[in-house]
Amino acid sequence: MSVMLDPSLVEELGGRVAGRVLRSGDDGFDDARRVHNGLIDRSPALIVRCRVAEDAAAAVRFARAARLELSVRGGGHNVAGRAVADGAVMIDLAEMRSAVVDPQARTVRVGGGATWADLNAATGEHGLAVTGGAISTTGVAGLTLGGGLGWLMGLHGLAADNLVAVELVKADGAIVEVTAESDPDLLWALRGGGGNFGVATALTFRLHPLSTVTGGLIAHPFAAAPDLLRFYRDAVAGSSDELTVFAALAHAADGSGTKVAALVVCHAGEPEHAERELAPLREWGSPLAVQLGRMPYPVVNTLLDDGYPRDALNYWRSSFTRGLPDALVDTMVERFADVPSPMTAMVLEHFHGAVTRIGVADTAVPHREAGWNLALTSVWTDLAATEANIAWTRDTHRALAPHLEARRWLNYLGDDEEPDAVRAAYGPNYERLLAAKRRHDPENVFRHNQNVDPALT
Repeated sequence: MSVMLDPSLVEELGGRVAGRVLRSGDDGFDDARRVHNGLIDRSPALIVRCRVAEDAAAAVRFARAARLELSVRGGGHNVAGRAVADGAVMIDLAEMRSAVVDPQARTVRVGGGATWADLNAATGEHGLAVTGGAISTTGVAGLTLGGGLGWLMGLHGLAADNLVAVELVKADGAIVEVTAESDPDLLWALRGGGGNFGVATALTFRLHPLSTVTGGLIAHPFAAAPDLLRFYRDAVAGSSDELTVFAALAHAADGSGTKVAALVVCHAGEPEHAERELAPLREWGSPLAVQLGRMPYPVVNTLLDDGYPRDALNYWRSSFTRGLPDALVDTMVERFADVPSPMTAMVLEHFHGAVTRIGVADTAVPHREAGWNLALTSVWTDLAATEANIAWTRDTHRALAPHLEARRWLNYLGDDEEPDAVRAAYGPNYERLLAAKRRHDPENVFRHNQNVDPALT
C-alpha cells in the first residue's frame, strides 16, 4: 500500500523524537519492518524507532493527525505479525530494552522492547525471577499483555499476574503511569488485554527469590508417544507448584527430522525435592536421552529457542483441551505421523498450581482451570511448502476439535482466525474489556492487535 506523506511533516516528526524516523528506502527500514515470523511481509508508511516514551507519544499524535493507522512493535515475536501493517505508522520499541532491578523492593522495570533474555539476565544477577516466556527471544511486553505463561506459572502465576505498573502512551498521546492506585480498572485490562489500550513503553513486575532450577529434556522414541503421553497425564496430576512439565511431539534437535516424544521440565524447588519429584519421569520407559540438571533459571528459558528461529515461517493453532483422554492422545500421534515439516511440534502446556488459584475475574486472563493448552506450532523454511504446512495445521486442529474447549490462548491466535476467536480468548471477561476499550480508546486507534472492537456489541 502506497501512502503519500508530506515530507516536511515527516522531517518535523524526525526533529521531535530522540530516535529515528524511517521511510521505505532508508537504511534500516527493511530490517525494522521484519518480525520474527518470516511469513509476514508488510510495509508500513513510516517507522518511528523510539528511544523514550515521548517518541511513541509523538508518533501517536502524528499518525492521528495524518489519519494513518498505527501498529506497535515490541519484541516482534507474535505469530500473527500484528506488529506491522501495510501503510501504517509503526511504533518500534526495539531499542527500548533497559531492565532496571530494585533488589530491595523486589521489582524490575523494563522497556517496551525488552526480551525475556534481557529481563532474566538483569534479575538473575540478584537471584530474583518472574514467570516469563519459555523462549527467551520473545518480547516481554507482548507476552505479558497477552497473559504470559511460562515455567513458573505453577509457583507464581502468569507474567500478567505479577505486573504491577505500566508506563502507557494512550490514544491521545498522553503518557500515564498505570498502577492499582492510579487506575485499577485499566491495570486490570492491561493484565491480559493485549495491545488494545495503548503503547506499553515500560512495565514493572513483582519479583520472587529464585536463582537455580532443575530443568531440561527427556526424549523418547516416537513409537513410545502414546504410552508416554498417558504416563505424563497421570504423572503430573499431583505435581507440586514448583514443578512444571510440558509434553511435546517434536523432532530431534540434530536436524535429522527424527520424530520424538519429549517432556520438557522445570522444577523450581530445592534439589532434594526436585530429585524426588522427577524420579518417576527419569525412570519411565527407555528414553533416548535424559538431559536434566541444575541450571540458572535464565537458562531454562533458552532450551526451546533453537526450535523457533527468526525468519522461519510460522503458522499456529491452539486451544485448551477437555482433559487428556486416550482418544485425544491417539489423534495427536496419528496426525503428527504425517507432519510435513521437521521443525513443527505439538506442545501440551500444563496449567496447575498458582495460576489456577487466581480468580477468573481478577485479571483479564480468564483461563484458570487446571489442565492443558495444546499448541500446534508449525514451523518451516521453504516458502514453496507453505500451503502444505498451513493445510496440515488447520486439518489437525479440526481433527482434534472433539477434544478441545472453546477457550483460546490470546498470544497464539493467528492472523486468520474465526471472528469469535478473541471472545473465546477472553471468555467471561470480554464484556468488561469491551467497556474499558470504549472508555480508553473509543475510536479504536490501537486496532492492529487481537482487537476488542469498541464498535461491536
